[in-house]
Amino acid sequence: MTRPQVGLVIVGLGASLAPLDIAVNVALPAITGHFKLALGDVQWLVICYVLVYGSLMLVAGKLGDLFGHRLLFRIGLLISAVGCAACAAAPDWPLFLWARAGQGIGTALALACTPALATSLFPESQRTQALAGFASAMALAAAVGPFLGGVLVEVWGWPAVYWVRVPIALVTLALTGLLPSPKLDARPFDALGAVLLASCMSTLLLSLVLSQRREVAGAWALGLLAIALILLALYVRHASRVPEPIIRPALFADARFAVPNVLNVLANLAGFSILLLTPYYLTNVLKLTAVGSGIVLAMAFAGSLAGAPLSAFLVRRIGQRPTVFAGVAFVGLGLLPLGFTGIDTPVLLVASLLVLEGIGQGLLTVAYTDIVTATLPPRDRGVAGSLSLLTRTLGVVGGASVLTALQARGAEGFAGMAGFLAGYRFAFVAAGGGLLVALLLSCLWPRVWSSRDDAPRTR
Repeated sequence: MTRPQVGLVIVGLGASLAPLDIAVNVALPAITGHFKLALGDVQWLVICYVLVYGSLMLVAGKLGDLFGHRLLFRIGLLISAVGCAACAAAPDWPLFLWARAGQGIGTALALACTPALATSLFPESQRTQALAGFASAMALAAAVGPFLGGVLVEVWGWPAVYWVRVPIALVTLALTGLLPSPKLDARPFDALGAVLLASCMSTLLLSLVLSQRREVAGAWALGLLAIALILLALYVRHASRVPEPIIRPALFADARFAVPNVLNVLANLAGFSILLLTPYYLTNVLKLTAVGSGIVLAMAFAGSLAGAPLSAFLVRRIGQRPTVFAGVAFVGLGLLPLGFTGIDTPVLLVASLLVLEGIGQGLLTVAYTDIVTATLPPRDRGVAGSLSLLTRTLGVVGGASVLTALQARGAEGFAGMAGFLAGYRFAFVAAGGGLLVALLLSCLWPRVWSSRDDAPRTR
């Protein structure tokens, strides 16, 4: 493009549909009342959405590589617009869930190709800057989501959190003609591999979700995990026999590729503690208003906004891998001290730690995505971008399960607010400290963090 920044704004606007879904969290009480649901039932609103888009992410990225990232982006935007409108207008709960699943399909198709579209707008020498701009757009949308959701629910009711994304999707769709449409390679699509991989991801995500639901026997979660592992083994066997698999399992045999992927999962798992637990701490312990809590929580996303361009700068100066290492370290160092906070902790200190954690996430997201993008061949940019988004999703879903268990474990033997605070501290010490321990263990493979060697390229 003659003006790639314009294209990046278009891509960022379409990608913002996914983080804007945070606004739905604000609307959950109103949705629960409207459909007359039990508290446990409303969780399926989140579950069916995450299961659908998480399971389809890699497949959608591969489809973009084969048939065009712009085409998949357009289809995803159209399905997202229809899905959001259907959610807002759903007359009953079952139809609402079907609409929510449709929204998940649209999110997978649109979001999986956005990193590839962002990098296609710029010369290869500016790839990291393109990824930084994309990450900044996602962080900005995530920061705006809670405030936007609160205003929309207050003024127009819960359907507004879905209606507002319909014009965003349609306007972006109308502007996609300005995006480039590169010439495609004639390559076959591995349909069986897509089914195996999507089934594996959906089963794995469902096992993580059910593991945090007390009314579901633990055997169900373990059984689904076993099925996911079997499906993964079947996919690995199948992928070794076809010329064009969705993603080559051999990539993960190289520690220089596998370790950053694992740490991105763990960093997002640990970082989810802020969205899961900190709102209760700010409201019930520090006695902040809803607006005050929202402002403090937004500091983490403000940190991400600052960390994304800083990551692009550091990648040019010290390399991708040292920047990823620094990002993971900042996330851990931001979370660990939160495990020692209490009723007298200054709000400014809490906000500062959230900013530090957010900077770490910004550093990590850009540099890690750059590693994945550089490792896979250019013709698989859709798979590379979707993999970086999938590892984040796995971390968030896993965090909902692990962090809930950690908080409950830490609260044992205490009652009331003392129990919550004890569990809160335990969860943050475990999340932040565990992430730092994992980072130290990764140093057993010293070449993982060396910037002297170029990222391995699998063709």
